[in-house]
Amino acid sequence: MEGPPSYRVGEYCVDVDRRISLSGELRRLNGMKFREWAKTLLFYEIALGMKATLSHLLHYKPITLQYPHEKKQLPSNYRGMLALLRYDDGTEKCVGCDLCEAACPSRVIRVVSAEVPGEPTKRYSKEYYMDMTRCLFCGLCVKACPVDALGMTQEYEWAVYDKRQLHLNKEQLLAIGDRNFPVREKRLEFQHPNVAYFNVGFKEIPQKEL
Repeated sequence: MEGPPSYRVGEYCVDVDRRISLSGELRRLNGMKFREWAKTLLFYEIALGMKATLSHLLHYKPITLQYPHEKKQLPSNYRGMLALLRYDDGTEKCVGCDLCEAACPSRVIRVVSAEVPGEPTKRYSKEYYMDMTRCLFCGLCVKACPVDALGMTQEYEWAVYDKRQLHLNKEQLLAIGDRNFPVREKRLEFQHPNVAYFNVGFKEIPQKEL
């Protein structure tokens, strides 16, 4: 008869550790198989799917809006259609400095400036064109304006059949500004968080337009 296996120093401990680790691995695998079997028997995945379905059914919150009858509430810093602004007396703010044209990365702005009749030290924009088909709505032109003559509105419904209708002139841009910034408070509400880089920053709530 063969006697018990002979081990060198340390081999017995290693063999016992190996047997213990293998038995633990077998128990773990058997436990996993049991859990998988239990999930299959109890339709665990189906129950999870039904739970999600019932939670949405009982706590229904509409995701889509019934456009155009319902419209989403836009944030105050939404960058929509651009507009030219006026002072309280109705005069145009734009001084024809061409900084917006220089700041535009897409080159969609073209400004033709001229001297104010009778006041050679003052200038205004004789012509102002903007190609909204290529506009990135980045807001750099608004930030570059030293007199806050440009503003970004919350208008986004500008789908047209002819893209030439999105080539806007000065009168059209002023009309957009009159429609979205009809009163001084509206202009200041826009100017405070979007004050131009070259202007004097407002300490608190702005009291007057620059």
